[in-house]
Formats: sequence, structure tokens, C-alpha cells
Amino acid sequence: MQFSVGVEYALHCLLYMVDLPTGQSVGIKDLAAYQGISSTYLSKVYTKLQKAGLVKTVPGVHGGCALAIGPDAITFWDVVEAVEGGAPLFQCAEIRQREAILDPQHLPAAYRSDCPCLIKTVMVEAEEQMRTYLKKKTLRWLADQVEAKVPAEQQEKTKAWFAQAK
Repeated sequence: MQFSVGVEYALHCLLYMVDLPTGQSVGIKDLAAYQGISSTYLSKVYTKLQKAGLVKTVPGVHGGCALAIGPDAITFWDVVEAVEGGAPLFQCAEIRQREAILDPQHLPAAYRSDCPCLIKTVMVEAEEQMRTYLKKKTLRWLADQVEAKVPAEQQEKTKAWFAQAK
């Protein structure tokens, strides 16, 4: 299992949008240039974020994107689900139903339909634990962690870079 780099790009770019003043936005091209990535690719990621209701577009000459909801309400899992989709990470193919020695005529129907695959059970539980953990980490939490760890000078340089990009 591996999340695409789009999840990382999305989280980094959303982080820069946390403290935008009301009514301001940031352009996809500016976010892409700051990260050193393709604006075409980032546009595709942001389309997914918009469809999920995490960002909104702001029209106009100085338009761009802004958070659609507060950073306290956007979880890491929300971003993962928006970028990667909602399909389960583990896909059980019910391989046990095709075992060479399996004789469906002499096997209780309950075994085939009611007995869950234990491998699937473990994998689904693990995915649920990851989902629960990622739902506890919000964009606000990330911004607070970054603010506490990144030197103030670097934070100011970042703000200045985006301010001059407008």
C-alpha cells in the first residue's frame, strides 16, 4: 500500500492556506511554483479537493483557491480520501473459495458465506485503526506543529513569498 505523492502535495499546499485572511486566496500556479511541482498536476489534485468540499475557488483577477471549511475540520483522512478515493486499501479476492481441495458439495454453506476470511478481518481492522488515527490529525494541528518547529524567519519568508506572488 502506498499513497500517491498527491496526498503530500495536497497537505503541504493546504498548509499554506490555513492562515489566509478572509476573502483572500492563493493561485494554483503560485502553490505549484513554491513547491517546485507541475501546476497541471496540482490542478488535478485541487479538483479532487474541491469535489470533496475541502477547498473552494475564488473568482476574479486575484482569484485562486481558499479553504472551504476551517482547518480544524479538515483531517488528514479527509485529504487522503479526497485524493486517493474511498475504496478500501485491502481487496479480498476470497482466494480460499478456490482452494484445490475445497469440495463445495460437502462444505456447509455457512462456511462459504458466513465465515469471514481472517486475513481480510485483520487487514480491515488495521485500515480502520489507520483511518481513526488520521481523522484525529487536522490541518490546524499540522499548522500549529509547523509554527512551533519552523523558525519565525522562515515562516515570514514564506508569507512574503506568497504576498509578492499576488
